[in-house]
Amino acid sequence: MLRGVIRGHIVSTKKQAALVGSKFMEVELMKNGVLTGEYIIAVDSVGAGINEEVLITTGSSARLALNNTSAPCDAVIVGIVD
Repeated sequence: MLRGVIRGHIVSTKKQAALVGSKFMEVELMKNGVLTGEYIIAVDSVGAGINEEVLITTGSSARLALNNTSAPCDAVIVGIVD
């Protein structure tokens, strides 16, 4: 699991059918509580917003967080850090 801060959203005019309706977010990753300057694009499953700290799951288990487990997705936002 990764931790990061949402820096923006990604707008796409076309998506793979299983991802239509999904919101893509650009997330700056953190390591040991410090922002790294590295970014990842993740599908938002919790309604997170810009500048919120989030938890991200990656790999094949990321699809399990979505309603459609056959979606081609490698990173999903699964939590908002309070």
